[in-house]
Amino acid sequence: MRRTKEEAEKTRHDIIKAALTLFSQQGYSNTTLAMIAREAGFSRGPIYWHFQNKEDLYEAVLAYSQEPLDALVAHAAAGKDLPSQAIHRFISQWFELLLEDTWFCQSFEILLNKTELTEGMASTLSRERQLTRHIVETLTELIVEAQNQTLIPALHSASRLALLLYSSLMGITQSWLFSPSLFSLKDEQVFFVERLMGLLEQE
Repeated sequence: MRRTKEEAEKTRHDIIKAALTLFSQQGYSNTTLAMIAREAGFSRGPIYWHFQNKEDLYEAVLAYSQEPLDALVAHAAAGKDLPSQAIHRFISQWFELLLEDTWFCQSFEILLNKTELTEGMASTLSRERQLTRHIVETLTELIVEAQNQTLIPALHSASRLALLLYSSLMGITQSWLFSPSLFSLKDEQVFFVERLMGLLEQE
């Protein structure tokens, strides 16, 4: 029985991996369950065993590939570092994940550039909006603490700065994924981190 459960989990993992690859390459709308089955080396039967439909599989793909982001947010909120250090680490690790974690990078490629988001994806949209709010709230709390400890000046409200920081991260991410030849994220990573941290101190 144990082996059966392990095999079932491996099958689910292989399906998610195949879907992640095809969604990022061809887009959500242009990818069919039959194509995913072929990529994974299965018939469509195992897909329907693990997932209700393509929308359900799409949600699972994003949830699985964004686990590193969930962990990053959780670490930032844990209060193990000075708040300014936690913000710096969050920004740095965001870029590191884009450069080093293929699945994490593909999740943004799918969500930002390869999917027409419709109300048919209500569950996925709700999850992504909740994650966005959680990130902004976490950054806001860190900035409040940093301002209270005079680690950064309290020149602007923490909520405004958190929105600016998050929007800047997303803008850099989408621009790089949309046109990788525009700039080298690896080469510009340190500059971006320094400038984004600098946003917290500007008048």
